[in-house]
Amino acid sequence: MSSESLQPAPALCRRTLLAALGGAGLAATLTACGGSDDKSSGSSSNSSSDASTGSAGGAALAKTTDIPEGGGKIFADQSVVVTQPTAGEFKAFSTVCPHQQQRVNSVDNGVITCPAHGSQFSVTDGAVKKGPATSGLTAADIKVSGDSITLA
Repeated sequence: MSSESLQPAPALCRRTLLAALGGAGLAATLTACGGSDDKSSGSSSNSSSDASTGSAGGAALAKTTDIPEGGGKIFADQSVVVTQPTAGEFKAFSTVCPHQQQRVNSVDNGVITCPAHGSQFSVTDGAVKKGPATSGLTAADIKVSGDSITLA
């Protein structure tokens, strides 16, 4: 047995691992949803489709009716939480808590909560409502078209 086989493997930095997993999940989602969806075509709405806008063309997340008013829904695979602070107003934020890069896991009563240390964030703007986090959740880009919410 050589001394090389007894040395521990180098540890990955948690941030690097989370970033790689999030990036891989987003890439897989965008690849899987990159084609056109014949079910949503039909009457002309807003003059051009998402696929022809030249933007990154987002992955469908949910219908607007899936997001409760005053609350939200977490999409772990896309690392995004979508909220509806008031009727018809939709916001999105990263699920990564800025305190120690853990993932938020619940949205209740207007508050997004991180289970690791209890940080809480506003569904309206992602701002810190309760620490230990000292900065809010990072805003994410979404597009609401009709009753569909997609990543922008």
